[in-house]
Amino acid sequence: MSHYQRIACLSTEAVEVLYALGAQECIAGISGYTTHPPIAREEKPKVSGFSSAKIERILAVNPDLVVAYSNMQSELCRELISAGIEVHAFNQRDVAGILRMISVLAALVDKPEHGAQLIASLQTQIAVIRSQTTTWTRRPKIYFEEWNEPLMSCIGWVSELIEVAGGDDAFADLARHHSARERIIADPDEVVRRAPDIIIGSWCGKKFRPEQVMARTGWQSIPAVRHGRVFEIKSADILSPGPSAIQHGLMQLHALIAEWQTTEH
Repeated sequence: MSHYQRIACLSTEAVEVLYALGAQECIAGISGYTTHPPIAREEKPKVSGFSSAKIERILAVNPDLVVAYSNMQSELCRELISAGIEVHAFNQRDVAGILRMISVLAALVDKPEHGAQLIASLQTQIAVIRSQTTTWTRRPKIYFEEWNEPLMSCIGWVSELIEVAGGDDAFADLARHHSARERIIADPDEVVRRAPDIIIGSWCGKKFRPEQVMARTGWQSIPAVRHGRVFEIKSADILSPGPSAIQHGLMQLHALIAEWQTTEH
């Protein structure tokens, strides 16, 4: 029997993990951004956006626990706590944090063995990809753009997954910052100077436009632009700090880097 019977999930990765654990019956409401698994959107009421939500919609599903994520939901958490609701706010920003989040959620719904199995399978996927990159003698430099207005480079777990997949994050120095503001690239020419071999865009919440990136002033000299290596990985596949970042995002990163390995440089 789960410790909690009605969990409102204000972040997509909590929904994904609870389904993967076989604990979907505990979910009382989900984030409107939920993509994985697709069936969740059909089965569960949407009670929030990400940084926006009406507390009445959350309270309407009568949760005995609300699962939230990051400082962007801190005010919402405060309101829910004031309303007498129990809240667990995660704040994972790296791969180790993702695995720890799975372990904690599994404990909350009394499925520790399922949690351990899921963690082990994700660790295996990471190990398999790492082993496939060990023979590569060259590593492409990758600029991962999380937002375009202003330019923003990738968060910690994405930078880690780029490294696992066989690449080097062009802005690894910024990835260690938790705050999105600290990952802003104020001068677009800095991307030109770092000369990435591959550009990957994942504009959170909107469609990536590679043609816009390739048309930026002065960017025609960037190797990635010159060779047409500007790609999208959908934000739901890599910017949600849960299993999908590894199961979907890492796989796509690896495929793009493996393809680069086969070309002349």
